Amino acid sequence: MRSVLKGYLQLMRPANLPTAAADIFAGAALAGVLTASIPVGFLVCLVFASVFLYAGGVVLNDVFDLEVDQLERPERPIPSGLIPLKSAAFFGIVLLVIGIVLAFLVNQRSGFIALGLAFAIVLYDGYSKKNGFLGPLNMGLCRGLNLILGMSILGEINHWYYALIPLTYIFAITLISRGEVHGNNKIHIIWAGILYATVISAVVTIVMKETTNFWQTIPFLLLFAFLVFKPLLKAYQLNSPERIKKAVVAGVLSLIVLDAAMAVGFSVWWYGILLLLLLPLSIFLSKLFAVT
Repeated sequence: MRSVLKGYLQLMRPANLPTAAADIFAGAALAGVLTASIPVGFLVCLVFASVFLYAGGVVLNDVFDLEVDQLERPERPIPSGLIPLKSAAFFGIVLLVIGIVLAFLVNQRSGFIALGLAFAIVLYDGYSKKNGFLGPLNMGLCRGLNLILGMSILGEINHWYYALIPLTYIFAITLISRGEVHGNNKIHIIWAGILYATVISAVVTIVMKETTNFWQTIPFLLLFAFLVFKPLLKAYQLNSPERIKKAVVAGVLSLIVLDAAMAVGFSVWWYGILLLLLLPLSIFLSKLFAVT
């Protein structure tokens, strides 16, 4: 029984879930939640909606990947036989439905965004991830919609184009992951580095243009740059699956720092610090459960 429970937890990628919550906190900050009067329950609902949607997405990803995982990752819960395929599929669908319902409890706009996010998640899992361009784009779209889900907390979305930042960033990480099994992806790593730099430049530009919080954003961006570029350079120098996997893991977990940088640009420094507390949680969980 304990091993089965652990198997379901493994399917949900617990270490990644705080990154989904971070998107919501960042989106809420971009929407001006700190200066608005809203029930705390709304923010809680959106955070858990995002977490359930993300969890459902990665569970269904393993459902669709059964044949590949039987060859490349036979130790995973589904190909190993620990979790039956139909049970995993049902579990993933239930998680998505719970996420959508929680979003509708906040407001109608949040609910429909969650529906769109769920559709984008299933589209990636079942189809687009097999395409070298559409896959990374679709994955980035999921993260962008997740940020917008957080922005919808007040019932309006005034700066939807900010979602292009996580979209670009996740596109870069997905490019890197193309060599996670076999290595040999130096070209993708170069492009990922360019996209990382583009993301940092975009955050700087938006914060300088829209707010007066530029200087309090800089420490967060410097931390972010250090966390993502160091393993990326190592993966380029030694283009092995192990180094590439470390670069992917660093990229996924560092999304929390990117979210904190954006949030701090539109709120206060302590809000960013609180958001950063999700990072050690993710790192701890990554020691117990696989990130990719």
